[in-house]
Amino acid sequence: MTTRDLTFLKRLRLLATAEGISTLILFGIAMPLKYFAGMPMAVRIAGSVHGFLFVCLAVMFVLAVKKVPLASGLAVAGIIVSVFPFGPFVFDRRLASIAEPEA
Repeated sequence: MTTRDLTFLKRLRLLATAEGISTLILFGIAMPLKYFAGMPMAVRIAGSVHGFLFVCLAVMFVLAVKKVPLASGLAVAGIIVSVFPFGPFVFDRRLASIAEPEA
């Protein structure tokens, strides 16, 4: 795997982490603020950021199929698990194993 591939995977993992954190902020902070404190703007802001990051992550997984190359099934799995809270963090182990240099 080239340095360019490793850099792309590192950025993919960073974006997946940011998307996972945005999911937790949306569900753990913004939604309780909306329903228990009457602050619907919290969901609007956190939801918009989360939606943007999710779309960016999906696009980056699609690009990874060509650039890294990442197996298309693995890219689809990455997109699917990012729908669930903590999914990107669990899936990061798989991406990390790909990024490890061969011994």
